[in-house]
Amino acid sequence: MLSKSQYTRGLQCHKSLWLYKHKPKLRTLPDEHQESLFASGQTVGELAKGLFPGGVEIEFTPDDFGGMARKTKELIDSGVDVIYEATFRDNGIFAMADILVNTPEGWDVYEVKASTKVKPYHQDDAAIQWYALLAVLPLHRAFIVHVDNQYVRNGELDLHGLFAIVDITEIVQAKQALIPEKLNAMVSMLNAGEVSIDIGPHCSDPFDCDFQAYCWSHIPERSVFNLYRMSGNRKFELYRQGKIRFEDLVFGNDLNETQLIQVTTALSQVEHINAPVILSFLEKLEYPLNFFDFETFQEAIPRFDGQRPYMQMPFQYSLHIVSEASEIVHREFLGDENTDPREELTNRMLGDITPKGSIVAFNMGFEKGRISELAEAFPQYEENLLELNERFVDLIEPFRGLGYYHPDFNGSFSIKSVLPAMFPDEPELDYKQLEIQDGGMAMDTFANLHRLQDSNRRKELRDGLLAYCRLDTLAMVKILIKLMRKVG
Repeated sequence: MLSKSQYTRGLQCHKSLWLYKHKPKLRTLPDEHQESLFASGQTVGELAKGLFPGGVEIEFTPDDFGGMARKTKELIDSGVDVIYEATFRDNGIFAMADILVNTPEGWDVYEVKASTKVKPYHQDDAAIQWYALLAVLPLHRAFIVHVDNQYVRNGELDLHGLFAIVDITEIVQAKQALIPEKLNAMVSMLNAGEVSIDIGPHCSDPFDCDFQAYCWSHIPERSVFNLYRMSGNRKFELYRQGKIRFEDLVFGNDLNETQLIQVTTALSQVEHINAPVILSFLEKLEYPLNFFDFETFQEAIPRFDGQRPYMQMPFQYSLHIVSEASEIVHREFLGDENTDPREELTNRMLGDITPKGSIVAFNMGFEKGRISELAEAFPQYEENLLELNERFVDLIEPFRGLGYYHPDFNGSFSIKSVLPAMFPDEPELDYKQLEIQDGGMAMDTFANLHRLQDSNRRKELRDGLLAYCRLDTLAMVKILIKLMRKVG
């Protein structure tokens, strides 16, 4: 018997399902960010039960799925009309329905998703669930309940505003005819030896497979899959032609200008410098230079007035100010995790950034976008905030413009790739020395900080957030100085 999630795994890749069943130790376990997403999904699921109050919940008992199914049948037979986590083991599938509601026409099945729209794999998920339930229940309609990211909190949380309910009955019913064949094929495959399926786009569609480390072990560190801004389909096309390593590529036919520089520098281990591109960028800078970086958090369930689901909420910034005399001043802000940090952040930011001079960011669209949102949220600061956006220059420009390329960029111009390549032996510029090492960790840390009861640990994490954001702007200072030295 397959679970619903195992069936949908098999739809993505038979080999992934075979490995999951026969060689589970090869699986890469979820990281902290994935665990945070899972916890967020559970929170969304719990809240959605409030759309259908008064139901009875089947307690999750991982070592007694049969007991869960028997309890579900008892509740149905006793006349209970709303059941949460209703459990079934029928038609060769083990499935749990998030919310099951009895109506005069039959039972309605509601699947709750933390996403902001219905996705194709949600339909497959609901279809196999319908297949299992239809064996024992008269079913009426199938629905996906998802988060509506246009909802704006104002006072108490409005569940009917927060959630959208989409009827997918016709789609689910249309998929029923093909399920027995697909299910039988999976069962037969699982009873045979390891499946031979080569890597392909299915490895990350719709999810990044947790067996990639095993299936991709033959791919070298530098390969066609690292090529800058080449489509996934084109990469796999070259892979199928046997063009895997950089040495295999035909420069004139396979690569654009950026990719050509990427490959030639990697093979020669000589950095690429185009001084006019760098100098053109440097001419745009006006002192004092304000090296600026935001950190933001997202929540599926908005906690504060004026917040939307998954809205990018700035909670922190770091600012290094460099004068024309090369004097450096550092300023920073980290909001209180228990209150909406945006207005205090706005006030502090407007006071900290110098009245004149360039504001330097790495991939500045993110910072400018958040400032525009702050201007919309706080009209009293709109003019001053939008004036900041006119002063931004983007430090990624001389890299994307091919003014400078280092072999160790490996096809990426993110600051997490640029910094270690340009400063390989400076521990103070190594993100791996920090407890919080990337923006995803910073986002998850702050979003969950208000739940942490240990005040000492909370302080440690706040210190970690400050150290991480500080390095983001210090890195920009160091990178710019090094670019200046490259052109004398």
